[in-house]
Amino acid sequence: MGDILHALPAVTGLRQAHPNWVIDWVVEPRWSALLAAEGSGGRGPASLDGAPNPQQPVVDRLIFAATKEWRQALFSRQTVHQFQALRQALRDGAYDATLDLQGALRSAILAHMACKRRRIGEAEPREAAAAWLSTDLVSTHSAHVIEQDVELAAAIAGDELHPLRPWIPVDSAAEAWAEKVLPRASADRAILLNPGAGWGAKRWPVERYAAVARDFCARGFRILINTGPGEEPLAEAILKETGSAALALNATLAQLIAITRRVALAIAGDTGPLHLACALGRPVVGIYGPTDPSRNGPFGARFKVLRSPESRRDHTRYQAPEYGLLTIQPADVLRAAEELLYSENAPEPASESCA
Repeated sequence: MGDILHALPAVTGLRQAHPNWVIDWVVEPRWSALLAAEGSGGRGPASLDGAPNPQQPVVDRLIFAATKEWRQALFSRQTVHQFQALRQALRDGAYDATLDLQGALRSAILAHMACKRRRIGEAEPREAAAAWLSTDLVSTHSAHVIEQDVELAAAIAGDELHPLRPWIPVDSAAEAWAEKVLPRASADRAILLNPGAGWGAKRWPVERYAAVARDFCARGFRILINTGPGEEPLAEAILKETGSAALALNATLAQLIAITRRVALAIAGDTGPLHLACALGRPVVGIYGPTDPSRNGPFGARFKVLRSPESRRDHTRYQAPEYGLLTIQPADVLRAAEELLYSENAPEPASESCA
């Protein structure tokens, strides 16, 4: 989820600069709502009469690669059939170039399957072996991954691209659901919490999220809790501490997009929903530990990042919260949130180029 949201500003820039280009995207099916609304079919023009198609604003076609599922049943008939369909779809695209914005060996292999002529990738990708499969290696110089992706995208045609606030699909059914859960008339008093994280070292203790929720509930704010699959106990812990004054969302990705569009503030660690809030222009409080916010932090919206000077960059997937993360207290988060909520003339961040 985070990789897609980090790549979208660059690809949105390409779409704006070249509205007549055919731009397709290989994506895991579970993340397709970030690129196309339900019912759009993952096919069709990315623009209508010169304006972005709200249901599918950036890409012409989605090509699905369920690689996570395939790893669980590598040689099953279904996996073989789906892989063959993927390979054929990539061949049928007759692409002039591929752009690997993930920098993984998996994404580099898919790029190689799609195009033999020109494959653009980073000179120092996330996984070093990915560089072997690129024909054009681009040395990036920016600190933030969003700006690095823009540098890669600019290499296709030598454009002078800048990060744009990404165009996220509007799903009418999800919007109708969100209006029932959180009417726009009351959305200015709603705060979204996301207590989960990709691994334990990045996860701020749930009892501290509960303390933040309890404080804002007492002030009359509506607290919404988003958790991913398997993280439901985190929401339950917050509900218990707030006397069920908060609301645990059981939302699809499309519904999460619709809800996030409405909230006054999002509070989360370094995880997909935080980056989604930024992509939608919502103010965020980011609670960081072992990951580096200068590379993976909030971008393109008003934000406050909390990170201890004792934290060091480390992507080892420890289960226990990182030591520096534990020095951040609920009072620190409340203070940062209040500055974003109550400072009407709060300055926009230097990275605000996604207007």
